[in-house]
Amino acid sequence: MKTSRVISIIMAMLALTEALYAADAPAKPNILLITTDQQHAGMLSCTGNPWVKTPALDRLAANGMRFERAYCANPVCVPSRFSMFSGLMPSAIGLGGNGMLEQPLPEAVAKNTMGTVFRRAGYRTAYGGKVHLPGTRGGTVKEGHAGIENYGFEEYLTADERDDLSAACVRFLQQKHERPFLLVASFINPHDICGIAKKVKLRTGKPADISEQEFIAKHCPTLPVNSGIPENEPDLLDASLFQGAHKDRGEKRHGYRDDDWRVYRWHYARLVEDVDRQIGLVLDALEKSGLADNTWVVFTSDHGDMDGAHRMGHKMVPYEEAIRVPFLIAGNGVVKKGAVERKHLVSTGIDLIPTLCDFAGLAIPRELPGKSVRGLTEGGAVTDWRDTLVVESGIACTVLMPRYKYTLFYGGKQREQLIDLEKDPGEMKNLAVDPVFQSQLEEGRRQLTQWYKARGMVLPKGVEKGMPHHDG
Repeated sequence: MKTSRVISIIMAMLALTEALYAADAPAKPNILLITTDQQHAGMLSCTGNPWVKTPALDRLAANGMRFERAYCANPVCVPSRFSMFSGLMPSAIGLGGNGMLEQPLPEAVAKNTMGTVFRRAGYRTAYGGKVHLPGTRGGTVKEGHAGIENYGFEEYLTADERDDLSAACVRFLQQKHERPFLLVASFINPHDICGIAKKVKLRTGKPADISEQEFIAKHCPTLPVNSGIPENEPDLLDASLFQGAHKDRGEKRHGYRDDDWRVYRWHYARLVEDVDRQIGLVLDALEKSGLADNTWVVFTSDHGDMDGAHRMGHKMVPYEEAIRVPFLIAGNGVVKKGAVERKHLVSTGIDLIPTLCDFAGLAIPRELPGKSVRGLTEGGAVTDWRDTLVVESGIACTVLMPRYKYTLFYGGKQREQLIDLEKDPGEMKNLAVDPVFQSQLEEGRRQLTQWYKARGMVLPKGVEKGMPHHDG
């Protein structure tokens, strides 16, 4: 049976479920999922960042829990979003970078997408803003719906990714709701840094009575402490910055002056503040609607931005600034308001659907490999959490462990990287070349392959071929 036919049948069954469920809806909680694009974990003022002010997200963190060790599934938009809305690793469909938008979703994926799971339970599912997901062009796509219906969303509020998205979400929250809802607000910024940074200039915000040099010196963020290029960095990492249509990433790394990076960081902070303002409008509307007490609010970003670390901007690479993202959860079930969870490794990709299902009281699809973080928000002892977590990318595969971080690159002469995150959180020294750390290197290799095998998952292309040796 063709995938398009299967999806049509699923949609018809969901419509029947909604009709049967309508009279029995009010008890279940609502879900508001807010996402940004390209915001790294440190771009919240509640993390202690003095260069950015995010009052809306700080308020959300104060009313909930912030997860300090939350990582995306892949530091590029399409594969990261696929993981968030499918509950699977991007490699499950062979996705390593931005692509596969035209290809239909496999049936096994379509039946457990976020919107599909919630519609099956009788939820009203609405989505607004940026889509950029595999299987959203062609197939059963209706005109004007951007293909988000293939992920189970019955309403596409707006294609706008900025202020009109905020307004559309406000209107949605002001409506009378006969069923519980899942509302996704997908904002694009601070992604606009990609366009601004191609030629670094102060475009807005500088007072007229001071020079650009004085403005940089007094108002622009200083360079990050890890602004240098790491010792024994794998060569593919640098070479990959010059590939494809975005070779300006490599040109920036080797051509930007310190002042250029400070201007980059200033623009990035302003874009974060702008999207925080837009998010604030949505959170205000939720409070005014009277629905807040029965709504779980979750915030994350699809990936981060290097923000000048290691003389890089943008994403794609497996450094912490690109793969570690904000993850905030607020709701009446959070026991310690304002708490910061610093220990457990969380995936904002594969753990998102299980978490939302758990909060809504829905069965978590057995096929999904992720875990719910609900137990962490409730403050109880969690004894069965993972000790390792994998992050994929188009150039490498990374396994995070309690202390060390191992990355295998898919090409180059020096293909491995080992970081001691406890002693070297800025990732300035690659220990893979040091014989003293041979046992930790071998453990990283073993944990990387074991992570996939333990879950019955296929290793991404490049891992088996590139592994020097592996025993697990």
